[in-house]
Amino acid sequence: MTEKILIVDDDVETLRLVGLMLQRQGYQIVAANNGSQAISMARAESPDLIILDVMMPDMDGYQVTAELRKDPQLADTPILMFTAKSQVDDKVAGYDAGVDDYLTKPVHPAELIAHLKALLSRTRARQPAKTPKPAAYTVGVVGCKGGLGSSTLAINLAASYAKLAKTDVIAIELRPGQGTWASELGFTSAEGLNNLLKLNPTEINPSAVENQLTATPFGVRLLLTSNISLETDYAALGEKLHSIIQAASQLSTLVILDIGSPFIPGFDKICSLCKNILVITEPQQSTIKRTRILYDELRSVGAGMGRIINLILYNRVRSEVQLTSTQVSELLGGTPITMMIPPAPELAYQVSLNNLPLINIQTDSLVSQQIGQLARIIQTQIA
Repeated sequence: MTEKILIVDDDVETLRLVGLMLQRQGYQIVAANNGSQAISMARAESPDLIILDVMMPDMDGYQVTAELRKDPQLADTPILMFTAKSQVDDKVAGYDAGVDDYLTKPVHPAELIAHLKALLSRTRARQPAKTPKPAAYTVGVVGCKGGLGSSTLAINLAASYAKLAKTDVIAIELRPGQGTWASELGFTSAEGLNNLLKLNPTEINPSAVENQLTATPFGVRLLLTSNISLETDYAALGEKLHSIIQAASQLSTLVILDIGSPFIPGFDKICSLCKNILVITEPQQSTIKRTRILYDELRSVGAGMGRIINLILYNRVRSEVQLTSTQVSELLGGTPITMMIPPAPELAYQVSLNNLPLINIQTDSLVSQQIGQLARIIQTQIA
């Protein structure tokens, strides 16, 4: 589990540099720039360790330590006093207030890390083992090719589930250089995924992912991606996407991935992280043939072992020129259709005008009802 460290210092540059160094070591970082904020953040975030400056404008580090030690929930939280005050009296005052360690600035980064690791190790040794937080239930949405509606289904399913379960949901646009959500929903920045892909895989942790999430008025946090393909560096892309999904799964109860199509680096590893895969198809002969190949590929990478694969049928053409649901199922070797999504071109047009998911524009429409039913199915599968 990623350990959380609260850094307290009134110097913004110190917060930035120390925070960046610790993030690169894999720690989750929260920060405060004064004593009062430090106490509030400590109570709200329950950090595993606190790095605390002494000289701050409202409360000094000694006072902050004394207040934290009065709180039963924080009495045993290790505190490293990190300050330029180097006199013996200063150090004695720190230990008297209740700090666990005292380190003077400037210090070599390796020495700071060594002190942190020693404090955390001693804390772990005297505490009973904690039950790790279960990873989020992860749903991947994929079609045998582009243009089948994976982005539309992913964002609307996320919004529907958030409304149904009244819980936090994260939706990830896992298609570098092919983003659509930002423009459809009216967001000016779509650099979240791109920013994470600039990091090394070891630097991608829950804190880094959380910093790139975009909040929405419909209860879903989004990891958006640009629609400019030239910004995508495909070196180590599969490994980085894998790390992003793993980190996001520590931040929510449900993560929905807009995978798009299987033509993405690391597709097999991405599928291995999904508890549920929604395979989208349409009632056309050529698409059904390719969908059967996709099913075979999913099974070959182990996606069918201990995981659920749901077939979603999108009806987007005139009924007289499409296959029936029975024919689709038969052509896919008897695979049952979990849900049929009807066409809704008028609602789709309203999405970009209102900057809302389709289900939030007309909640009683047939397509909204079908996606809501799919959300209930997933809720049952999670339980």
